[in-house]
Amino acid sequence: MLYCSFCGRSEHEVELMLPGMNGCICNDCAERAVELTHEYLNKIAASSLTDLDLDDLPKPQEIKEYLDQYVIGQDTAKRYLSVAVYNHYKRLNQRRDDDIEIEKSNIIIVGPTGTGKTLLAKTIAKMLKVPFAIVDATVLTEAGYVGEDIESLLTRLLAACDYNVAEAERGIVFIDEIDKIARKGDNPSITRDVSGEGVQQGLLKLLEGSVVNVPPQGGRKHPEQKMVPVNTKNILFICGGAFEGIERKIAQRLNTHVVGFGAGNHVSKADRDKLLHFVAPQDLRSYGLIPEIIGRLPILTNLEPLDRDALLRILTEPKNAIVRQYKKLLEMDGVELVIEDDVLGFIVDKSIEYKLGARGLRSLFETIMIDVMYQAPSLKSKRYVLTKEYAERQLSESNFDILSACN
Repeated sequence: MLYCSFCGRSEHEVELMLPGMNGCICNDCAERAVELTHEYLNKIAASSLTDLDLDDLPKPQEIKEYLDQYVIGQDTAKRYLSVAVYNHYKRLNQRRDDDIEIEKSNIIIVGPTGTGKTLLAKTIAKMLKVPFAIVDATVLTEAGYVGEDIESLLTRLLAACDYNVAEAERGIVFIDEIDKIARKGDNPSITRDVSGEGVQQGLLKLLEGSVVNVPPQGGRKHPEQKMVPVNTKNILFICGGAFEGIERKIAQRLNTHVVGFGAGNHVSKADRDKLLHFVAPQDLRSYGLIPEIIGRLPILTNLEPLDRDALLRILTEPKNAIVRQYKKLLEMDGVELVIEDDVLGFIVDKSIEYKLGARGLRSLFETIMIDVMYQAPSLKSKRYVLTKEYAERQLSESNFDILSACN
Protein backbone atom coordinates (compact mmCIF):
# COMPACT_ATOMS: atom_id res chain seq x y z
CA MET A 1 0.00 0.00 0.00
CA LEU A 2 1.34 3.43 -1.02
CA TYR A 3 0.68 6.54 1.07
CA CYS A 4 1.16 10.20 0.13
CA SER A 5 4.12 11.68 2.01
CA PHE A 6 2.35 15.10 2.13
CA CYS A 7 -1.30 14.43 3.06
CA GLY A 8 -1.03 10.81 4.27
CA ARG A 9 -3.87 9.43 2.11
CA SER A 10 -3.58 5.95 0.62
CA GLU A 11 -3.52 5.14 -3.07
CA HIS A 12 -7.17 4.01 -2.88
CA GLU A 13 -8.29 7.46 -1.70
CA VAL A 14 -6.78 9.43 -4.57
CA GLU A 15 -6.91 9.23 -8.37
CA LEU A 16 -3.16 8.96 -8.94
CA MET A 17 -0.14 8.25 -6.74
CA LEU A 18 3.34 9.18 -7.98
CA PRO A 19 6.09 7.17 -6.26
CA GLY A 20 9.58 8.57 -5.77
CA MET A 21 12.93 7.52 -4.30
CA ASN A 22 11.95 7.92 -0.63
CA GLY A 23 8.23 8.73 -0.75
CA CYS A 24 5.09 9.34 -2.79
CA ILE A 25 2.89 12.28 -3.74
CA CYS A 26 -0.77 12.19 -4.81
CA ASN A 27 -2.24 14.13 -7.72
CA ASP A 28 -4.03 16.62 -5.40
CA CYS A 29 -0.83 17.53 -3.58
CA ALA A 30 1.03 17.76 -6.89
CA GLU A 31 -1.55 20.23 -8.28
CA ARG A 32 -1.35 22.31 -5.11
CA ALA A 33 2.46 22.31 -5.34
CA VAL A 34 2.23 23.66 -8.90
CA GLU A 35 -0.12 26.47 -7.78
CA LEU A 36 2.19 27.45 -4.92
CA THR A 37 5.18 27.40 -7.28
CA HIS A 38 3.44 29.76 -9.75
CA GLU A 39 2.46 32.15 -6.93
CA TYR A 40 6.03 32.20 -5.64
CA LEU A 41 7.55 32.77 -9.09
CA ASN A 42 5.06 35.58 -9.80
CA LYS A 43 6.03 37.31 -6.57
CA ILE A 44 9.71 36.95 -7.42
CA ALA A 45 9.08 38.40 -10.90
CA ALA A 46 7.10 41.30 -9.45
CA SER A 47 9.78 42.13 -6.88
CA SER A 48 12.51 41.92 -9.51
CA LEU A 49 10.85 44.69 -11.56
CA THR A 50 12.13 47.28 -9.12
CA ASP A 51 15.63 45.77 -9.16
CA LEU A 52 16.11 45.84 -12.94
CA ASP A 53 19.25 47.45 -14.22
CA LEU A 54 18.69 50.29 -16.69
CA ASP A 55 20.93 48.43 -19.13
CA ASP A 56 18.41 45.57 -19.20
CA LEU A 57 15.43 47.80 -19.96
CA PRO A 58 14.22 48.08 -23.58
CA LYS A 59 15.36 51.45 -24.90
CA PRO A 60 12.94 53.76 -26.79
CA GLN A 61 14.58 52.91 -30.11
CA GLU A 62 14.24 49.18 -29.40
CA ILE A 63 10.57 49.61 -28.50
CA LYS A 64 9.94 51.55 -31.71
CA GLU A 65 11.77 48.95 -33.80
CA TYR A 66 9.52 46.29 -32.30
CA LEU A 67 6.43 48.35 -33.12
CA ASP A 68 7.66 48.79 -36.70
CA GLN A 69 7.40 45.02 -37.20
CA TYR A 70 3.63 45.10 -36.65
CA VAL A 71 2.43 48.68 -37.29
CA ILE A 72 3.06 50.56 -40.53
CA GLY A 73 3.85 54.28 -40.36
CA GLN A 74 2.77 56.49 -37.44
CA ASP A 75 6.37 57.28 -36.48
CA THR A 76 5.42 60.25 -34.30
CA ALA A 77 2.98 58.28 -32.16
CA LYS A 78 5.45 55.39 -31.88
CA ARG A 79 8.12 57.71 -30.54
CA TYR A 80 5.78 59.20 -27.95
CA LEU A 81 4.68 55.74 -26.80
CA SER A 82 8.22 54.37 -26.73
CA VAL A 83 9.50 57.25 -24.61
CA ALA A 84 6.51 57.07 -22.27
CA VAL A 85 6.92 53.33 -21.68
CA TYR A 86 10.67 53.67 -21.15
CA ASN A 87 10.18 56.52 -18.67
CA HIS A 88 7.59 54.40 -16.89
CA TYR A 89 10.21 51.67 -16.43
CA LYS A 90 12.68 54.21 -15.06
CA ARG A 91 10.03 55.54 -12.69
CA LEU A 92 9.56 52.05 -11.28
CA ASN A 93 13.31 51.74 -10.74
CA GLN A 94 13.74 55.10 -9.02
CA ARG A 95 15.10 54.90 -5.49
CA ARG A 96 12.62 55.82 -2.80
CA ASP A 97 15.14 58.02 -0.99
CA ASP A 98 15.62 60.19 -4.10
CA ASP A 99 14.82 63.86 -3.52
CA ILE A 100 13.42 64.34 -7.03
CA GLU A 101 10.14 62.53 -7.56
CA ILE A 102 9.42 61.78 -11.21
CA GLU A 103 5.79 62.35 -12.13
CA LYS A 104 4.10 59.97 -14.55
CA SER A 105 3.22 61.28 -18.00
CA ASN A 106 -0.13 59.94 -19.13
CA ILE A 107 -0.74 60.02 -22.88
CA ILE A 108 -3.74 60.75 -25.09
CA ILE A 109 -3.71 59.66 -28.75
CA VAL A 110 -6.03 61.23 -31.32
CA GLY A 111 -6.55 59.51 -34.67
CA PRO A 112 -9.24 58.48 -37.16
CA THR A 113 -10.76 55.02 -36.98
CA GLY A 114 -8.68 52.26 -38.54
CA THR A 115 -5.31 53.98 -38.13
CA GLY A 116 -3.88 51.64 -35.48
CA LYS A 117 -4.57 53.03 -31.97
CA THR A 118 -5.65 49.73 -30.47
CA LEU A 119 -3.08 47.79 -32.51
CA LEU A 120 -0.28 49.93 -31.05
CA ALA A 121 -1.51 49.16 -27.55
CA LYS A 122 -1.79 45.41 -28.21
CA THR A 123 1.67 45.31 -29.78
CA ILE A 124 3.29 47.08 -26.84
CA ALA A 125 1.58 44.63 -24.50
CA LYS A 126 3.45 41.75 -26.17
CA MET A 127 6.89 43.01 -25.19
CA LEU A 128 6.27 44.65 -21.82
CA LYS A 129 7.55 43.31 -18.53
CA VAL A 130 4.78 45.05 -16.59
CA PRO A 131 1.06 44.15 -16.49
CA PHE A 132 -0.90 45.65 -19.38
CA ALA A 133 -4.66 45.92 -19.87
CA ILE A 134 -6.85 47.35 -22.64
CA VAL A 135 -10.23 48.66 -21.47
CA ASP A 136 -13.16 50.42 -23.16
CA ALA A 137 -14.61 53.71 -21.95
CA THR A 138 -17.94 53.35 -23.77
CA VAL A 139 -19.49 51.18 -21.03
CA LEU A 140 -18.64 53.55 -18.19
CA THR A 141 -21.38 55.50 -16.38
CA GLU A 142 -21.71 57.42 -13.14
CA ALA A 143 -22.11 55.39 -9.97
CA GLY A 144 -25.71 54.31 -9.48
CA TYR A 145 -26.61 54.06 -13.18
CA VAL A 146 -26.77 51.12 -15.55
CA GLY A 147 -23.30 50.35 -16.85
CA GLU A 148 -19.90 49.88 -15.24
CA ASP A 149 -18.27 51.98 -12.55
CA ILE A 150 -15.03 53.83 -13.24
CA GLU A 151 -13.15 51.57 -10.84
CA SER A 152 -13.93 48.53 -13.00
CA LEU A 153 -11.22 49.75 -15.42
CA LEU A 154 -8.64 48.29 -13.05
CA THR A 155 -10.33 44.89 -12.83
CA ARG A 156 -8.79 43.75 -16.11
CA LEU A 157 -5.37 44.97 -14.97
CA LEU A 158 -5.70 42.89 -11.82
CA ALA A 159 -6.70 39.87 -13.89
CA ALA A 160 -3.61 40.33 -16.11
CA CYS A 161 -1.34 39.75 -13.10
CA ASP A 162 -3.41 37.08 -11.29
CA TYR A 163 -4.75 39.65 -8.83
CA ASN A 164 -1.32 40.50 -7.49
CA VAL A 165 -2.04 44.04 -6.26
CA ALA A 166 1.61 45.04 -5.85
CA GLU A 167 2.33 44.06 -9.45
CA ALA A 168 -0.83 45.72 -10.79
CA GLU A 169 0.13 49.00 -9.14
CA ARG A 170 3.09 49.22 -11.57
CA GLY A 171 1.10 48.38 -14.70
CA ILE A 172 -0.10 50.23 -17.79
CA VAL A 173 -3.76 50.73 -18.77
CA PHE A 174 -4.89 51.64 -22.30
CA ILE A 175 -8.31 53.35 -22.23
CA ASP A 176 -9.86 53.07 -25.69
CA GLU A 177 -12.70 55.23 -27.06
CA ILE A 178 -11.96 58.05 -24.62
CA ASP A 179 -13.83 60.46 -26.92
CA LYS A 180 -17.13 58.66 -26.20
CA ILE A 181 -17.24 60.18 -22.70
CA ALA A 182 -17.00 63.75 -24.02
CA ARG A 183 -19.42 66.28 -22.62
CA LYS A 184 -22.54 66.39 -24.77
CA GLY A 185 -22.91 70.18 -24.59
CA ASP A 186 -22.68 73.25 -22.38
CA ASN A 187 -26.42 73.87 -22.37
CA PRO A 188 -28.22 72.84 -19.16
CA SER A 189 -30.69 70.00 -19.56
CA ILE A 190 -33.24 68.24 -17.41
CA THR A 191 -31.61 64.89 -18.31
CA ARG A 192 -28.30 63.98 -16.72
CA ASP A 193 -25.22 63.27 -18.80
CA VAL A 194 -24.41 60.07 -16.90
CA SER A 195 -21.86 58.77 -19.42
CA GLY A 196 -20.14 62.08 -20.17
CA GLU A 197 -18.84 64.70 -17.76
CA GLY A 198 -19.69 62.57 -14.71
CA VAL A 199 -17.40 59.80 -15.92
CA GLN A 200 -14.62 62.32 -16.63
CA GLN A 201 -14.88 63.62 -13.06
CA GLY A 202 -14.59 60.05 -11.77
CA LEU A 203 -11.52 59.38 -13.91
CA LEU A 204 -9.60 62.27 -12.34
CA LYS A 205 -8.63 60.37 -9.20
CA LEU A 206 -7.51 57.36 -11.26
CA LEU A 207 -5.34 59.36 -13.64
CA GLU A 208 -3.68 61.50 -10.96
CA GLY A 209 -3.11 58.75 -8.44
CA SER A 210 -5.12 57.65 -5.41
CA VAL A 211 -6.23 54.53 -3.58
CA VAL A 212 -9.47 53.23 -5.08
CA ASN A 213 -11.57 50.20 -4.15
CA VAL A 214 -11.87 47.87 -7.12
CA PRO A 215 -14.53 45.13 -7.41
CA PRO A 216 -12.49 41.95 -8.02
CA GLN A 217 -15.02 40.46 -10.45
CA GLY A 218 -15.84 43.73 -12.24
CA GLY A 219 -19.33 45.07 -12.88
CA ARG A 220 -21.34 47.01 -10.29
CA LYS A 221 -20.31 47.60 -6.70
CA HIS A 222 -22.59 46.63 -3.84
CA PRO A 223 -22.15 46.95 -0.05
CA GLU A 224 -21.62 43.25 0.65
CA GLN A 225 -18.93 42.82 -2.02
CA LYS A 226 -15.32 42.50 -0.96
CA MET A 227 -13.20 45.26 -2.53
CA VAL A 228 -9.53 45.27 -3.47
CA PRO A 229 -7.70 48.56 -2.70
CA VAL A 230 -5.39 49.62 -5.53
CA ASN A 231 -3.05 52.63 -5.56
CA THR A 232 -2.97 54.18 -9.05
CA LYS A 233 0.00 56.48 -8.35
CA ASN A 234 2.41 54.35 -10.41
CA ILE A 235 -0.05 53.15 -13.06
CA LEU A 236 0.55 54.68 -16.49
CA PHE A 237 -2.63 55.55 -18.42
CA ILE A 238 -2.67 55.74 -22.23
CA CYS A 239 -5.92 57.04 -23.74
CA GLY A 240 -7.01 56.79 -27.37
CA GLY A 241 -9.97 58.07 -29.33
CA ALA A 242 -11.12 58.87 -32.86
CA PHE A 243 -12.61 62.28 -31.91
CA GLU A 244 -14.79 62.32 -35.01
CA GLY A 245 -15.24 65.86 -36.27
CA ILE A 246 -12.44 67.45 -34.23
CA GLU A 247 -10.93 68.71 -37.49
CA ARG A 248 -13.58 71.46 -37.51
CA LYS A 249 -12.44 72.61 -34.07
CA ILE A 250 -8.82 72.67 -35.26
CA ALA A 251 -9.75 74.54 -38.44
CA GLN A 252 -11.66 77.18 -36.46
CA ARG A 253 -8.68 77.70 -34.17
CA LEU A 254 -6.31 77.97 -37.14
CA ASN A 255 -8.79 80.33 -38.82
CA THR A 256 -9.07 78.18 -41.94
CA HIS A 257 -12.23 77.73 -44.02
CA VAL A 258 -13.41 74.16 -44.45
CA VAL A 259 -16.89 75.00 -45.77
CA GLY A 260 -18.67 78.04 -47.16
CA PHE A 261 -17.56 80.86 -49.43
CA GLY A 262 -13.83 81.21 -49.85
CA ALA A 263 -13.15 77.67 -48.71
CA GLY A 264 -9.70 76.55 -49.70
CA ASN A 265 -8.21 80.02 -50.12
CA HIS A 266 -6.09 79.79 -46.97
CA VAL A 267 -5.18 76.15 -46.92
CA SER A 268 -4.85 73.43 -49.52
CA LYS A 269 -6.78 70.18 -49.50
CA ALA A 270 -3.65 68.29 -48.48
CA ASP A 271 -3.27 70.54 -45.45
CA ARG A 272 -6.91 70.05 -44.49
CA ASP A 273 -6.40 66.30 -44.57
CA LYS A 274 -3.54 66.71 -42.08
CA LEU A 275 -5.32 69.00 -39.63
CA LEU A 276 -4.97 66.38 -36.87
CA HIS A 277 -1.25 67.08 -36.93
CA PHE A 278 -2.04 70.49 -35.38
CA VAL A 279 -4.29 69.15 -32.60
CA ALA A 280 -3.86 71.01 -29.29
CA PRO A 281 -5.35 70.69 -25.78
CA GLN A 282 -7.81 73.52 -26.44
CA ASP A 283 -9.27 71.48 -29.30
CA LEU A 284 -9.96 68.60 -26.91
CA ARG A 285 -11.66 71.05 -24.56
CA SER A 286 -13.83 72.35 -27.39
CA TYR A 287 -14.72 68.77 -28.27
CA GLY A 288 -16.03 68.07 -24.77
CA LEU A 289 -13.20 67.00 -22.44
CA ILE A 290 -13.06 68.95 -19.18
CA PRO A 291 -9.87 70.97 -18.45
CA GLU A 292 -9.05 68.90 -15.36
CA ILE A 293 -8.78 65.64 -17.31
CA ILE A 294 -6.79 67.30 -20.11
CA GLY A 295 -4.29 68.52 -17.51
CA ARG A 296 -3.82 64.94 -16.28
CA LEU A 297 -3.02 63.78 -19.83
CA PRO A 298 -0.01 66.03 -20.50
CA ILE A 299 1.32 64.22 -23.59
CA LEU A 300 -0.84 64.68 -26.69
CA THR A 301 -0.04 62.98 -30.00
CA ASN A 302 -1.93 62.00 -33.12
CA LEU A 303 -2.13 59.27 -35.73
CA GLU A 304 -2.04 60.34 -39.36
CA PRO A 305 -4.71 59.12 -41.82
CA LEU A 306 -3.39 56.23 -43.89
CA ASP A 307 -2.69 56.87 -47.57
CA ARG A 308 -2.74 54.31 -50.38
CA ASP A 309 0.94 53.32 -50.03
CA ALA A 310 0.54 52.73 -46.28
CA LEU A 311 -2.54 50.55 -46.81
CA LEU A 312 -0.67 48.48 -49.41
CA ARG A 313 2.19 47.94 -46.98
CA ILE A 314 -0.27 46.96 -44.23
CA LEU A 315 -1.54 44.14 -46.43
CA THR A 316 1.86 42.50 -46.89
CA GLU A 317 4.68 43.82 -44.65
CA PRO A 318 3.79 43.32 -40.95
CA LYS A 319 4.54 39.99 -39.27
CA ASN A 320 0.82 39.33 -38.91
CA ALA A 321 -0.15 40.88 -42.27
CA ILE A 322 -3.56 39.94 -43.67
CA VAL A 323 -2.08 38.30 -46.78
CA ARG A 324 0.27 36.18 -44.66
CA GLN A 325 -2.62 35.07 -42.47
CA TYR A 326 -4.69 33.78 -45.39
CA LYS A 327 -1.71 32.14 -47.03
CA LYS A 328 -0.99 30.37 -43.75
CA LEU A 329 -4.60 29.22 -43.42
CA LEU A 330 -4.58 27.63 -46.88
CA GLU A 331 -1.08 26.28 -46.37
CA MET A 332 -2.41 24.26 -43.44
CA ASP A 333 -4.72 22.54 -45.96
CA GLY A 334 -1.83 21.94 -48.33
CA VAL A 335 -2.90 24.68 -50.77
CA GLU A 336 -0.54 27.39 -52.03
CA LEU A 337 -2.27 30.78 -52.38
CA VAL A 338 -0.91 33.11 -55.07
CA ILE A 339 -2.29 36.66 -55.11
CA GLU A 340 -1.73 38.92 -58.10
CA ASP A 341 -0.45 42.43 -57.38
CA ASP A 342 -3.42 44.22 -58.95
CA VAL A 343 -5.73 42.41 -56.50
CA LEU A 344 -4.06 44.15 -53.56
CA GLY A 345 -4.36 47.52 -55.29
CA PHE A 346 -8.05 46.86 -55.96
CA ILE A 347 -8.71 46.04 -52.29
CA VAL A 348 -6.89 49.18 -51.12
CA ASP A 349 -8.80 51.39 -53.56
CA LYS A 350 -12.11 49.98 -52.35
CA SER A 351 -11.14 50.54 -48.71
CA ILE A 352 -10.33 54.18 -49.50
CA GLU A 353 -13.57 54.55 -51.47
CA TYR A 354 -15.66 53.21 -48.59
CA LYS A 355 -13.59 55.18 -46.02
CA LEU A 356 -12.99 52.07 -43.92
CA GLY A 357 -9.29 52.55 -43.16
CA ALA A 358 -7.01 49.63 -42.32
CA ARG A 359 -9.81 47.85 -40.49
CA GLY A 360 -11.76 47.62 -43.75
CA LEU A 361 -8.97 45.72 -45.49
CA ARG A 362 -9.77 42.59 -43.48
CA SER A 363 -13.51 42.87 -44.25
CA LEU A 364 -12.89 43.27 -47.97
CA PHE A 365 -10.37 40.43 -48.05
CA GLU A 366 -12.74 38.14 -46.14
CA THR A 367 -15.56 38.91 -48.57
CA ILE A 368 -13.36 38.06 -51.56
CA MET A 369 -11.85 34.92 -50.01
CA ILE A 370 -14.98 33.36 -48.50
CA ASP A 371 -15.69 31.03 -51.46
CA VAL A 372 -12.01 30.12 -51.78
CA MET A 373 -11.81 29.22 -48.10
CA TYR A 374 -14.98 27.18 -48.49
CA GLN A 375 -13.92 25.19 -51.54
CA ALA A 376 -10.12 24.94 -51.30
CA PRO A 377 -9.91 22.32 -48.50
CA SER A 378 -12.03 19.90 -50.56
CA LEU A 379 -10.27 20.44 -53.89
CA LYS A 380 -7.40 18.26 -55.11
CA SER A 381 -5.58 21.28 -56.53
CA LYS A 382 -2.53 22.35 -54.50
CA ARG A 383 -2.26 25.85 -55.97
CA TYR A 384 -4.81 28.64 -56.22
CA VAL A 385 -4.29 31.97 -58.05
CA LEU A 386 -6.42 34.93 -56.95
CA THR A 387 -7.07 37.32 -59.85
CA LYS A 388 -8.52 40.82 -59.99
CA GLU A 389 -11.44 39.66 -62.13
CA TYR A 390 -12.43 37.11 -59.47
CA ALA A 391 -12.10 39.76 -56.71
CA GLU A 392 -14.30 42.22 -58.62
CA ARG A 393 -16.94 39.55 -59.21
CA GLN A 394 -16.98 38.47 -55.56
CA LEU A 395 -17.27 42.05 -54.34
CA SER A 396 -20.03 42.91 -56.81
CA GLU A 397 -22.08 39.95 -55.56
CA SER A 398 -21.70 41.04 -51.93
CA ASN A 399 -23.31 43.81 -49.92
CA PHE A 400 -20.32 46.12 -50.30
CA ASP A 401 -21.96 47.66 -53.37
CA ILE A 402 -24.58 49.08 -51.03
CA LEU A 403 -21.84 50.96 -49.22
CA SER A 404 -20.62 52.37 -52.51
CA ALA A 405 -24.12 53.59 -53.35
CA CYS A 406 -24.52 55.20 -49.92
CA ASN A 407 -21.25 57.08 -50.28
